[in-house]
This record gives sequence, structure tokens and C-alpha cells, in this order.
Amino acid sequence: MDRFADLARRFLDEELEASPVMATYLGVPGHDDRLDDVSASAFEARRRRSAEWRVRFRELSEATLDPEERRDRALVVSVLTGREIMADWTMWQRQPDVYSTPCLGGVFALFLHRLRPEPELVRDAIQRLRAVPEALGHGKANLQPELCPRLYVERALGQVKAGARYLRDLLPQEVREPVARDALAEAGRAAAAAFDDFHAFLEALAPRASGAWAIGETRYSRLLREKELLPEDARSLRARGQREYERLADELGGLAGRIAGSPDWPRLLLDLNRDHPPTPEAMRAAYEDWTERARRFLRDRGLVTLPAGEECRVEPAPPFQRPVLAVASYQSPPPFSSSMTGHFFVPFPPDGASPGEVQQRLDNNSHASIPTTAVHEAYPGHHWHLVTAKAHPSALRRVFRTAYFSEGWALYAEQMMREQGFFTDPRQEISQVEALLFRAARIVVDTSLHLGEMTVEDAVSFMRTRANLPEPTARAEVARYAAWPTQAASYLTGCLQILDVRRRYLARLGRSDAAALRRFHDTLAGSGGLPVTLAESVLDDAAGTQ
Repeated sequence: MDRFADLARRFLDEELEASPVMATYLGVPGHDDRLDDVSASAFEARRRRSAEWRVRFRELSEATLDPEERRDRALVVSVLTGREIMADWTMWQRQPDVYSTPCLGGVFALFLHRLRPEPELVRDAIQRLRAVPEALGHGKANLQPELCPRLYVERALGQVKAGARYLRDLLPQEVREPVARDALAEAGRAAAAAFDDFHAFLEALAPRASGAWAIGETRYSRLLREKELLPEDARSLRARGQREYERLADELGGLAGRIAGSPDWPRLLLDLNRDHPPTPEAMRAAYEDWTERARRFLRDRGLVTLPAGEECRVEPAPPFQRPVLAVASYQSPPPFSSSMTGHFFVPFPPDGASPGEVQQRLDNNSHASIPTTAVHEAYPGHHWHLVTAKAHPSALRRVFRTAYFSEGWALYAEQMMREQGFFTDPRQEISQVEALLFRAARIVVDTSLHLGEMTVEDAVSFMRTRANLPEPTARAEVARYAAWPTQAASYLTGCLQILDVRRRYLARLGRSDAAALRRFHDTLAGSGGLPVTLAESVLDDAAGTQ
């Protein structure tokens, strides 16, 4: 029988050969001149290979594996099980961004991380740009009106339009040398023309798109139990989200009473939203300031170990991301590279946004809420977690992680920083609790949408009235939930799991000082992004050697 290490290596080689854009984001050389094959036959081949690999990994005897290999095996089986559960849903026939996102991200990532000399990046970017018409042509052939939800098409239209502008006007600005810049601009114009054509195709598709986006109770519950290894189904998770929402609403009422003399927390938060940076660039600068404050706080309190050479840059969101993502995001340094520089993307409004839309984007990034978001995206949230996990020797852990750990960790980071006194202004504190309530609302809406018990308009209304979001942000959020089932529920679900794990760990340790917390943080975050039940076993093993 194959050794686990050999099996894992062959599996990853196949994964990266099939997904060269993923290889670029991971920092694995040798793939940067190709886009993913998005033909119908390629999707069928991936489905077949995933099923075969799942059988191979499941057949491995536990007795032949050490504890870390057992965790790695459980991780990869969970990933492949998730693919099996969704295989008959054929997202490649329903979701336009299956085709547009790799075309844009595959070029953007080359210049974001700049792991090689610029002439090599330009050469590979041009090769990828030349492959764009074929990739989008596969999208036109594969997307089926009776399967493709109109919501997906409308969501994609904004990204495709912004993507064309990025390729035509902004991408050449990445290059300094005139001849190389001109060559990149020529390839970018041709790729942008393909995006314009794809945009026209999607406009014609939209009136005929009649597919469903709700994956249904059985799939959703199987993803929770078999992929995320949770003791929940869709309905029990929704009930938990509702309980947490009510608990957090009560807490917000108490905080509002102390701040404003009234328990009317929605009114207070609307008032706080009006106090925001005056421009998107001022918003970026405020995020940059609070990112550095959070880093200093962690260093001074000794709550985590900061890896040598790490850096988190705070930048505007990529133009093609702005129409489809209304909140902050983060891009980690490539796990297989020496880079320790991550990118915290601030949610700038889309190009061409009306003054009202710009104002609403600013309203959603108030001075009171910015500290919490900086913690979530940077320190000790996504950036610190992922530069720490980068040191793990397992290649599988550096490639695969679950949102129920990574997003749960970032939300846990917010809660821990509040406990440690980072939020010194009561307005910042109430914004941190609102961030938790927002994630509880996400659980309710995400489960209800995919159970088929909430319409899009119901969901938008819920997020506006119960989660305090401006209407465009609420609409962008709901479209995201419909397109990415179970992800929105991961934040608070994972956070609560991690808090439970910490309680058990500190009780076993018999102390809860900064040194104990640092040991907990370093060990758990350093284990990667395993399902939380698997990650707890890392702490158990570590405790046995101390």
C-alpha cells in the first residue's frame, strides 16, 4: 500500500495541474502561464478524479498513520466529501463567475505577490490573457438557462463589466518598462473584448435564467455534518443562530442604554454609522491606522507570537471585486513562497457608483466599526492566523482549510481582543457586539435561503432591519449567500466552537494568563485550518507533551 506522504504528494500534483490559478495563489512555480481548463469534459474529469481520490484516502488504515497524518487524511476526506455532496449540483452550469473569476484572479495574483522578475510575470500574464476568450467561450457553452439562477447572472454582470475595465485600463499600469507595458496592454485589450462579449451574453441570458439557487435541506445538512464535521443539521444550526441573535440583541440593548440612555440599539448604530471617514481613501487610512494599533497591542500584551518578517498591507479592494463584495477581505501571502506579506482589502465602492452608493459604503465603515474589522482581517485575525499557519510542514494544510475554522478564528479574534481591553471606547465595543449579531443573522438567513423558506427580498429585508445594513450592502450580502451556501454560517459557528475549545483547554491547563492564551493561540492557529473538532486534537496532543 502507498505511504500516506506519497499519496498526498500525487494528489496535490493532480490538483495543481488541474487548477494552475490556484497554484499561482499558493506560490507553486511552473503553472503561471496557464488558466484552468473550464470545458465541460474537464469538470467531469475533476468530478471523477475527486471520487477516486476519496476512496483511496478512505481506504488507508488508521494503524499506518501517525497523529498528524490522521488529521491530514481527515481534512482531505472532508474536502473531497464536500465535492461529492455538491457534484450533482453542477455549479459550472449555473455560476458565471466560475469562468470570469479565474481569468481575472489568475492575472491579478501574478502582480499582487510579484514572486518573480517583472519580465517573467508579463510573459505569463500575456499567455493567460490570450487564453481568456477560450475560457469565457466555455462559459457561454456550459451555462444553462434552466439551471442558472437570474440572481447569479445579475451578480456576475457587475464583476464582468469591472473586469473588462481592469484588463483594458488598469492592468498595464502594473508594469514599468514601456515595451512590456505596451505588450501587456495589447493582450489586455483583447481579453477585455472577450469580457465585453461575455457581458453581452449574460445580458441576453438574464431574462431566460430560471434556475434555483437554494441547494436544499439534505445537501446543506450533509455539508455541515460530513464536510465540516459538525453535530448540526440545517434546522438545528438555524435555531442556534436565532438563539444567538436574541442573546446578542439583548446585550446590544444593555450597551445602548449605557451609551445613549435608551435600549434602542438599531437607532444608536444608525447614528454611529453617520460618523465615518469622509472619502474611500480616508477610510483606507483609518483601517491602516487601526491595523497597526492591533499589532502593537498583541505585541505589547504578549498574546501571540508574531512571525518574523510578516507584514499586512492595507489597500483598496481590486476593482473587479468591488461590485460583488461589499465588505473587507484579505489575501494571504502564498503558502509555498517565502513571502510574509498579506493584503487587507478595504471595501471601496465600485467604479461608477453613484454618490448615494458611495455614501452607503462609507456608512457601513464607521469610525466605531473600523477597529473590529481591522482585528478580524489582520491582527490576530486572518493575517496573523495565515502567516502563522504558513510554517506548518504539511502541504495539505497549506492548501486546504475550512471557513468554519478560518472565519471562526477571525471572529474569535474580535471577541478575544474585546476581552483583553483593546476596544476602549464604548462605541467600539457596541460595534464589536453588532459584528457578532451580524454573523448570527447570517446563520439565520443562509440556512433559511437554502432551505427554501426565505426569498431573496425577505433576506434583504431581514439584513436591513435586523442586521443594520444599508440596502445595497444587504443586497450584495444576500447574493453572496445564495451563491456560496454554508459559508456565511461559518463565522459565528466556528467562533463558538473555538471558544468552547479554549474553555476546555484553559481549564485543563489550570490558568488563563497571557502566556497560557499565547500558547493556545499559537498552537491552534499554527495547526492550519482544520475542522475545529480536528484542531482540538492538536491541543490535546500538545498538552500531553508539556
